Amino acid sequence: MSGLTVYGIKSCDTCTKALKWLDEQGRPYRWHDLRGDGLEPPTVEAWLAAVGPETLVNRRSTTWRGLDESVRRAALDPGRAAAILLEFPTLIKRPVFVSGPSVLVGFNATVRDSL
Repeated sequence: MSGLTVYGIKSCDTCTKALKWLDEQGRPYRWHDLRGDGLEPPTVEAWLAAVGPETLVNRRSTTWRGLDESVRRAALDPGRAAAILLEFPTLIKRPVFVSGPSVLVGFNATVRDSL
């Protein structure tokens, strides 16, 4: 992947591990903080088109547990997920790696092998 952008939240342990790993690998990247830098609707829509809400929505998050069941259902509905994720960006599973049309979510061995 070239021109890598990493989307996440500063306080996220998984994001911290991913950035440390990228630094150790000597991989250049641009950091985008979901809270501080915000998100545009076309960005979230592109991620959903690439990976779908089942992958992008973090159902293990504190934010998820605090949501009403109707909002949870909307977050997993491909037609409504973008609006929910823009309203609650901490629902996005992190980190999100973007390079050109490629979108990878999370930080596990499969993602590392693809970076």
